[in-house]
Amino acid sequence: MKTMTALVDCNSFYASCERVFRPDLQKKPVVVLSNNDGCLVAMSKEARDLNLPRGVPLFKVEKQLEAAGAAVFSSNYTLYDDLSRRVMNVLEGFTPQLEVYSIDEAFLILQGSREQLIDQCLRIRKRLQEWVGIPVSIGIAPTKTLAKIAGKIAKNRPDGVYMPPDGQWASILEKTDVREIWGVGRQYARKLHGLGIHSAADLMDQEESRIKKDMTLVGLKTLWELKGRPSFTLEESPPPKQGIITSRSFSFPVTEKEDILEAGSDYASGAAEKLRSQGSACRVIHTSIMTNPFREGDRQYARGMTKELSFPVNYPPAIVAIVRRQLEELYRPGYRYKKISVFLSEIEDAGKEQLDLFHQKDSRRESVMKAVEEINSRYGRQTLHCKPLRLDSRWQMKREYLSPCYTTKWADLPRIRLGAPLGRPERPEK
Repeated sequence: MKTMTALVDCNSFYASCERVFRPDLQKKPVVVLSNNDGCLVAMSKEARDLNLPRGVPLFKVEKQLEAAGAAVFSSNYTLYDDLSRRVMNVLEGFTPQLEVYSIDEAFLILQGSREQLIDQCLRIRKRLQEWVGIPVSIGIAPTKTLAKIAGKIAKNRPDGVYMPPDGQWASILEKTDVREIWGVGRQYARKLHGLGIHSAADLMDQEESRIKKDMTLVGLKTLWELKGRPSFTLEESPPPKQGIITSRSFSFPVTEKEDILEAGSDYASGAAEKLRSQGSACRVIHTSIMTNPFREGDRQYARGMTKELSFPVNYPPAIVAIVRRQLEELYRPGYRYKKISVFLSEIEDAGKEQLDLFHQKDSRRESVMKAVEEINSRYGRQTLHCKPLRLDSRWQMKREYLSPCYTTKWADLPRIRLGAPLGRPERPEK
């Protein structure tokens, strides 16, 4: 019986999420746009076959997309997050040893013979397709680094699963450029190429002392992983973030103070929500504001402000109040603002923080937030919030191609008429 690492990777995840409730989009090009509908950030295989470069502005390829009959969507992070959660829940049913690596990837520890491992991964793939509607590819190998390499090969296989026999790894690593090795960034890849180390096989031939000197301990662990020695442990509980930032560009230049304050309140509330979700509190709050440096005709202004607290805080109304006071001081009339950022740092575990001698905790705050979080979890994030959002505000993200939040909003629950032709689900009347 072998103990192996499997990498489950959702194929074209954002585009696949858009297809779950749109069976009419199967086999058609699907693209997903960045914030404010600016650039192409995700594409289905059919869209990639059009040779569209990732990151290209939408306006440059609109005619090409229209001619190909492509479907264009704004980023629907609410939908993607929920479907990702459902994928991970299904994976947890196969093994308790699971690391959620990203929104669309997870490492699993599986045991069995080669035939049993492949069969188990085929069942994982089938269940995810049937229960969630998301296609995945799975690479199986002795280590996380090798599983990443096997996963890339699996994407091009009809069954979507690949576990190289032991005798094939040598030829696979000879064909794998060091740029394609998990954890080797561009800078290290250029350095290795300059040293005559081009493939994963070349890297394996190097002395361990040299790799540690040139690539630090992380590089040495990568070398061990390529040799089949597990060195990157499975992080079943992701470590808490040491810095949390909420920062987005506005859809249009913003000039009104009330819009700036409202956006800051929303960003601060979102950052505080992330802070509380990992059981942390912060001691430093930094807020910044800036105009668009690429608009030559505009007056330019950029400034930030940092608030160091005498005791850590994770109470959203308190964080929102601090950010609003900072923006009150930072705001200057007569400028066309492009972006604001809220950054929380000096993060500590809530409940274990060192408090100020004269600080007294208000136990009612925690009770209030637990009630608020339960209500928002059941009825939607903005059901209860610190500052109401106006319908006519101009700072909110531009999303002209936004799909419904099929799984998280009652109003967006798809309706299907019996006998209706297969296609897009009906939207409920408003």
